[in-house]
Parts: sequence; C-alpha cells; structure tokens
Amino acid sequence: MAKLLEIEHLHTQFFTSAGVVEAVNDVSYDVAEGETLGLVGESGCGKSVSALSVLRLISWPPGRIVGGSIRFLGKDLLKLSDAEIRRVRGRQIAMVFQEPMTSLNPVLTIGLQITETLEHHLGMSDAQADARAVELLGMVGISDPERRLKQYPHHLSGGMRQRVMIALALSCEPKLIIADEPTTALDVTIQAQILELMKDLSKRLGVALIIITHNLGVVARYADRVNVMYAGKIVEEGTADQIYHNPHHPYTIGLLASVPRMDQHRGKRLVPIDGQPPDLTKLDNGCAYRPRCRWAIDRCANEIPPLEHVGDGQKAACFRSHELGDEARAVS
Repeated sequence: MAKLLEIEHLHTQFFTSAGVVEAVNDVSYDVAEGETLGLVGESGCGKSVSALSVLRLISWPPGRIVGGSIRFLGKDLLKLSDAEIRRVRGRQIAMVFQEPMTSLNPVLTIGLQITETLEHHLGMSDAQADARAVELLGMVGISDPERRLKQYPHHLSGGMRQRVMIALALSCEPKLIIADEPTTALDVTIQAQILELMKDLSKRLGVALIIITHNLGVVARYADRVNVMYAGKIVEEGTADQIYHNPHHPYTIGLLASVPRMDQHRGKRLVPIDGQPPDLTKLDNGCAYRPRCRWAIDRCANEIPPLEHVGDGQKAACFRSHELGDEARAVS
C-alpha cells in the first residue's frame, strides 16, 4: 500500500516557566492508505501532541514544532501557509477529539455544525448540506437524523455526541482520520459500538485511521500496526500480532503484564509498572525508562537506545531487546 502520511524526526516542545518540555522527541512513523495504526502509551507520553502536530494545532505560546517533517500525499504540512493548512484540516485529514462535549459548540445545533463544514470545504448549498448531514447521521447509527439536526449537544448522550463527532470527521470524505481516545468516558457497550463503527467505516470507505489510546484491548482488536510511545519517543513498533505475542521492549512487556487477559487463569496476579513517568523538562543522556526497568544496565544511563529492527518489520529501542525474549516475557 502507498504511504499516505510520513512523519520524520518530529520534535514538538513546550516552553514553560519550569523549562522546555520535550513532548515529542524525534518521532518518525508512517501510515499507509486504508491502514489502522494504534498509538499506545501512558498519559503524557506524547500521543496526542504528535497527532495535533500533524494538523498544526499546537498553540503558541507555549508549544511549537521545532523540527522534522510531516508529509501528507507528498506535501510537507509544516511548510504550508495558514490558509493552505486550513484547507487540509477537515477536508483531507479529520480529527475526532477526546471529549465531544467540549469539542462540539454548545450554542450551535448539531445540524449547523455539520453543514457549516460541508458548505465551507465542499461548497454545498444549504439544501445539499442538509441532505448530506442527514445521510451522515444515519451512516453513524443515529436514529431520526432529521430531528437530531435541530438539537444541541446537551440534548444527546455521550455515545451519540461521539457519533456526531465521527459524522463530522467523515463529512468531507477525508483520506485520514485521527481519533484521540475516541471512547473516553463511555461505558463498555458503547465503546465497542463506536469502535466497530469506526473500523467498519474505515474499511468500507477506504479511510486510514490513527487510534490514540491507552487501552491495549482496543489496539489488539482494531489496529493493523502499533506504535508504543514513552516519554515523547516511540520505543517499539510492529504489527498488532508482533506487539502482543513477541514484545521486545521492557515498557511494552510491562504494559501487557499490567492488564487482565481472558486467556490466563483467574489466579494470575497483574504486575504493575513501578515508579512514575519521567519529568520531560529534566531528561538526561540515558534511556528515559531505565528508572522503572528491571533489565537496565550501565549503558542505559549514558546512551539513548536507537529504534532498531528486531524482526520482520518490528523495531524496538532497547539495548537488550534481542536478549529479553521468552525469559523477559515469562517474568512479566
């Protein structure tokens, strides 16, 4: 499959009174046409900031993209003018934000928020936009869409608001949708419905999808490939099968050991990851994960391990990735 999005050596920093926060630190990855990519990691690891950087939604002050390139369909988005990037947002790359209640305008009807996008990007008339809005709400499983168009966000449940956000994202038939924690604050049943909907629409319409989440169950079921992030860096990447069945980075192993699994006996205890994520204003010359890593060696304190191949398309950023193997996964 052809590459749709190519991110190379991306650096995004926040300049604060406490120091410079290395929120995204030399991140590189790509997304192919029609592919679903999962971005996984703890809160504060840089997942959302890397996604917002793609659409140049980092506010200055205090944030700024200070290096790297973001190529979409061959064009570097970081070199586009403000007017040009506005034409990309929503039209070619859409985003489903984390909390729909704060993302939707509370004083505008659902219909106006959808039709405004259609009229702006596609030049539709009022009648055409209304018809398309009804079609979109029906596509995402909202009943009685004509009536819903006249309602306000507070009239809808959390699951329905999230469906409206997906309808907005799909409205201009983008080539890529970035979903930032799309099931936050939803109950388990609604989570499954929303994710199944997104995956189905992605397959049916050929839309590439980036799912940002800390839920490993979501990634296992819906992602084709997975990038695991820690302290602003990608520490492991590979297919979902590789990440789940043959992890090579201690952080990935720790994440997998800390969540319950249906294929293990009921008496097996979960193993938490000790310690706290690092202060991103005080990173040193070593591996950021080493204070929490049971396999750290002296070299980890003095060098940052590069992201290197450990198998068929799989990469890990660990000096001991090749020797962890079955022994490390058994301990975890």
